[in-house]
Amino acid sequence: MAMIVNDAKIMSKGQIMLPKDILETLKLKTGDSVTLICENNQMILMNSAVYAMKMLQDGMADETYRPDEDEVMDLVKEVRSEIEGL
Repeated sequence: MAMIVNDAKIMSKGQIMLPKDILETLKLKTGDSVTLICENNQMILMNSAVYAMKMLQDGMADETYRPDEDEVMDLVKEVRSEIEGL
Protein backbone atom coordinates (compact mmCIF):
# COMPACT_ATOMS: atom_id res chain seq x y z
CA MET A 1 0.00 0.00 0.00
CA ALA A 2 1.26 3.48 -0.85
CA MET A 3 2.39 5.71 1.98
CA ILE A 4 1.95 9.44 1.46
CA VAL A 5 4.10 11.77 3.55
CA ASN A 6 3.21 15.44 3.66
CA ASP A 7 5.76 16.50 6.28
CA ALA A 8 9.16 15.70 4.74
CA LYS A 9 11.32 18.83 4.94
CA ILE A 10 14.08 20.17 2.71
CA MET A 11 16.84 21.67 4.81
CA SER A 12 19.10 24.64 3.94
CA LYS A 13 21.79 22.47 2.29
CA GLY A 14 19.25 20.53 0.18
CA GLN A 15 19.05 17.62 2.57
CA ILE A 16 15.65 15.96 2.91
CA MET A 17 14.40 15.21 6.42
CA LEU A 18 12.39 11.98 6.32
CA PRO A 19 9.93 11.00 9.03
CA LYS A 20 10.82 8.03 11.22
CA ASP A 21 8.01 5.82 9.85
CA ILE A 22 9.37 6.19 6.30
CA LEU A 23 12.88 5.30 7.48
CA GLU A 24 11.50 2.21 9.21
CA THR A 25 9.40 1.19 6.19
CA LEU A 26 12.42 1.45 3.88
CA LYS A 27 14.68 -0.18 6.51
CA LEU A 28 17.04 2.81 6.40
CA LYS A 29 19.36 4.06 9.10
CA THR A 30 21.86 6.89 9.37
CA GLY A 31 24.57 6.56 6.72
CA ASP A 32 22.63 4.21 4.41
CA SER A 33 22.57 4.97 0.69
CA VAL A 34 19.36 5.69 -1.16
CA THR A 35 18.54 5.84 -4.85
CA LEU A 36 16.43 8.69 -6.17
CA ILE A 37 14.56 8.16 -9.42
CA CYS A 38 13.25 11.44 -10.84
CA GLU A 39 10.85 11.46 -13.77
CA ASN A 40 7.87 13.57 -14.87
CA ASN A 41 8.10 15.91 -11.85
CA GLN A 42 8.01 12.92 -9.50
CA MET A 43 10.67 11.39 -7.28
CA ILE A 44 10.87 7.81 -6.07
CA LEU A 45 13.20 7.11 -3.15
CA MET A 46 14.43 3.54 -2.72
CA ASN A 47 16.87 1.77 -0.48
CA SER A 48 19.94 1.47 -2.77
CA ALA A 49 20.45 -2.21 -1.92
CA VAL A 50 16.85 -2.98 -2.87
CA TYR A 51 17.19 -0.97 -6.09
CA ALA A 52 20.41 -2.77 -7.05
CA MET A 53 18.75 -6.16 -6.53
CA LYS A 54 15.76 -5.07 -8.63
CA MET A 55 18.03 -3.95 -11.48
CA LEU A 56 19.96 -7.23 -11.31
CA GLN A 57 16.75 -9.26 -11.42
CA ASP A 58 15.34 -7.18 -14.28
CA GLY A 59 18.57 -7.62 -16.23
CA MET A 60 18.55 -11.36 -15.70
CA ALA A 61 14.90 -11.59 -16.77
CA ASP A 62 15.79 -9.93 -20.08
CA GLU A 63 18.48 -12.55 -20.71
CA THR A 64 16.32 -15.54 -19.85
CA TYR A 65 16.13 -18.06 -22.66
CA ARG A 66 12.58 -18.66 -23.85
CA PRO A 67 12.12 -21.48 -26.35
CA ASP A 68 9.63 -20.97 -29.16
CA GLU A 69 6.62 -23.26 -29.66
CA ASP A 70 8.43 -25.56 -32.12
CA GLU A 71 11.31 -26.11 -29.68
CA VAL A 72 8.86 -26.94 -26.89
CA MET A 73 7.04 -29.45 -29.10
CA ASP A 74 10.36 -31.07 -30.09
CA LEU A 75 11.30 -31.42 -26.41
CA VAL A 76 7.90 -32.95 -25.60
CA LYS A 77 8.32 -35.48 -28.44
CA GLU A 78 11.83 -36.32 -27.23
CA VAL A 79 10.68 -36.92 -23.66
CA ARG A 80 7.72 -39.01 -24.82
CA SER A 81 9.94 -41.21 -26.97
CA GLU A 82 12.35 -41.70 -24.06
CA ILE A 83 9.46 -42.70 -21.80
CA GLU A 84 8.09 -45.12 -24.42
CA GLY A 85 11.55 -46.67 -24.76
CA LEU A 86 11.68 -47.57 -21.06
